[in-house]
Amino acid sequence: MTLTIGIDVGGTKVAGGVVDDRGTVLSHTRRETPADDPAGTRDTIVAVASELAALHPGATAVGIGAAAWIDAAGATVLFAPNLAWRDEPVRDYVSKAVGLPTVLENDANVAAWAEFRFGAARDADDSMVMITVGTGIGGGIVLNGALWRGANGIAGELGHIQSVNGGHPCGCGRLGCLEQYASGNALVRFARAGARQEPDRAAQLLELAGGDPVQISGRMITEAAQGGDGVARDAFAQIGYWLGVAMADLAQAFDPQLLIVGGGVIDAGDLLMGPTERTYREQLAQRGRFPVAEIRAAETGNTAGVLGAADLARRI
Repeated sequence: MTLTIGIDVGGTKVAGGVVDDRGTVLSHTRRETPADDPAGTRDTIVAVASELAALHPGATAVGIGAAAWIDAAGATVLFAPNLAWRDEPVRDYVSKAVGLPTVLENDANVAAWAEFRFGAARDADDSMVMITVGTGIGGGIVLNGALWRGANGIAGELGHIQSVNGGHPCGCGRLGCLEQYASGNALVRFARAGARQEPDRAAQLLELAGGDPVQISGRMITEAAQGGDGVARDAFAQIGYWLGVAMADLAQAFDPQLLIVGGGVIDAGDLLMGPTERTYREQLAQRGRFPVAEIRAAETGNTAGVLGAADLARRI
């Protein structure tokens, strides 16, 4: 049985685990990320990987998933929005320090691979597209049984496909990106606007927020929607609509076996998945007898980064 080490690098923590080829995490550890210290973050990864390698001397490789743009060679972090890395040669540094072959990949790609191998898409053998819905929106694409990175290593930026011409400005510099209509931030924006416009339908939501729409958070929206609050449920319906429209576009562009929705917002369950699925089917109603990909919720959760990175390392 092959053992590999997976490292999940985020803005607040570096988590690591030793994973077997069935997707079982045998050991795990974590440390805080010194996010404003490029060398310190790099050395924290080395410390986590070295600790796990000492526990399991049979580990053969290291995989790293980071919230960053990775170059086409899979060697250098070009830019990381929540870390101080800029043109940082992470892969080779870690490989030399730990003494094991190392893979470096974007965190959304790593999560998508975890779902393809061990999660909601484990019964697929050809293709899958995953959208991760959190504060923003990310994505990963698997084609012909392999992760598709694109010509420059940055494929899968699905949050930045355009949903609304001339719509809300996005941090990427464009207008109307999907991220502005179907993310956790969009959920909060829709709910706050609804609470201002229809306070009577937002009674539960406003009670949780102390009467102030500005204090409404994603957690409050989920809680209020589960209790039947009209504005909170409308907010989920709105992001579900835009997510369903995007899923229909992806189905027609890639014709994948499966479409997966991941990220923290899926904890809301049918509040999100219901309107997403309905809109998706309505958008593709004219496909007639042609089959369309099933939509599923991701299953690997917080372990996705470690699982996906470790399995990609197994394929060096």
